[in-house]
Amino acid sequence: MVMSLADRTPPGRTAEPPREPSFYYFAYGSCMCPVDLKRSLGENTHPYVIGAATLKGYRPGFHYYSPQRQCSALDIVPAPGQVVQGVLYRLPWRLSPRLDQREEVHQGSYRHEMVTVNSPGRVYHRVRTYVVVQKTPQEIAPSDWYSSVVLRGAVTCHLPEHYCWQLFHHMRQLQRA
Repeated sequence: MVMSLADRTPPGRTAEPPREPSFYYFAYGSCMCPVDLKRSLGENTHPYVIGAATLKGYRPGFHYYSPQRQCSALDIVPAPGQVVQGVLYRLPWRLSPRLDQREEVHQGSYRHEMVTVNSPGRVYHRVRTYVVVQKTPQEIAPSDWYSSVVLRGAVTCHLPEHYCWQLFHHMRQLQRA
C-alpha cells in the first residue's frame, strides 16, 4: 500500500503545498482563521497552514482601532515571561502585497516584525508577524464579529484549549467594561 503525503501528515497539520518562493507568517488575530484570510488573499489558505505556534516574550492586546473593520483588532505587546499562541503559515511571496494591504502597512497601521516561534517539534526563525505602529494607551473592546473570527481561527487550527478560553475571557472582559 502506497501512502500519500496527506496520509503521512501529523494530526493538526496539513500537507505542504507545492514549493514556490515563500515566507513564514505568524498570525495571532483574525488571520488565524484560514477562511477569513482567504477573503483578503483571494485564494484558499488552508494548504498553507503549518499549524499552531507559540511566540514567547509577548502578550496579546487590543491596542488598535481599525477604521476598516470599525472595531479594535489584536496586537502583540512585549511581555517577558508571557506567550502568544497563533497559527504559522508558509505563504507564497506572491501573496505578500495582499497581506500587507490587509494589515494596512502602507497606511502606517501595522508594520512587519521578524520573530522566532515554536511549532511542535521545530523552531522557526525570521518569521513575519505584524505589530501595531501607534498603540492606544488602553485596550479597546473588540466587536462580537471580530471576537468570533479570532476564536474560530484559534479552534480550527488547534490552539491549546486553555489559550482559547483565556482569549475568550479577555475579549469578553473588555466588552463588559
